[in-house]
Amino acid sequence: MASSNSPFSILLFFIILSLTKPSNSAAQSSSDSISIHDVLKSHALPIGLFPNSVSGFSLDVVSGRFQLHINNSPCDSKFETHFRYDSNVSGTISYGKISELSGISAQELFLWFPVKGIQVDIPSSGLIYFDVGVVSKQFSLSFFETPHDCSASLPEDAGHDRDDDKFSPPVDLSFSKGRGRSIKNPSEKSLKVPHKGHAGRAVS
Repeated sequence: MASSNSPFSILLFFIILSLTKPSNSAAQSSSDSISIHDVLKSHALPIGLFPNSVSGFSLDVVSGRFQLHINNSPCDSKFETHFRYDSNVSGTISYGKISELSGISAQELFLWFPVKGIQVDIPSSGLIYFDVGVVSKQFSLSFFETPHDCSASLPEDAGHDRDDDKFSPPVDLSFSKGRGRSIKNPSEKSLKVPHKGHAGRAVS
């Protein structure tokens, strides 16, 4: 009787073992022993792409899908241009490339554009390319050799220093015959400036 149950017992043992074994997906997404900067380096990407304020990171090593959390965000880092990082950044990493990127914006003139992808040449040309949708921007890899500090972003359209308004040029000029030139400024009372000669012509 015992010998007839032996195959069943062995089968039951393997079933229990398979149920208690950690799933592959759990093992693949574990990133406790590595950092995003380690992952960047192993994929031939510069480690300075993300700031040194990353506080959380997860990676699926099969799909390359990653997600990270950045403290004090949104925040800005200055390279050759300004880059803005949201609190959560995600993308798919492969050798020499990050695609499906979200959570990073690049400044062009006074506008911000979302960065959709990052890529380097293999073998390296010393350049790195940023896909910002409308254009592809390229920079020297040397700008991204080390992780940068990330300063808290200022609110958009923040008011500028209104003290400068005191030095704004006059907005209205008029001339009074024989009594000089009157300069009118919205923030000040009219000022009389001596004027020799006859009435002149207003110059804007």
